[in-house]
Amino acid sequence: MCLAVPGKIISIDKENNSALIDFDGLKQTVIIALIMDPEVGKYVIVHAGYAIEQMSEEIALEAIEQWKEIAEDQNMDLSDVI
Repeated sequence: MCLAVPGKIISIDKENNSALIDFDGLKQTVIIALIMDPEVGKYVIVHAGYAIEQMSEEIALEAIEQWKEIAEDQNMDLSDVI
């Protein structure tokens, strides 16, 4: 099964074509080569270490809440799911 999780770009490393992404407190560096015009503060959906699509803040925050509910239902923390 493939999972894609939304996160917020908090910094960009243009030299390495990567960005630090905040997944509701959990931070991870991902490749942003597939995203057109990435910007700090924008939300992206990440799969297998790659940002694959930009998304609106509203949709991203809704998805994050759904991920939290899934984690809670499984007696897990969001970091266990991401």
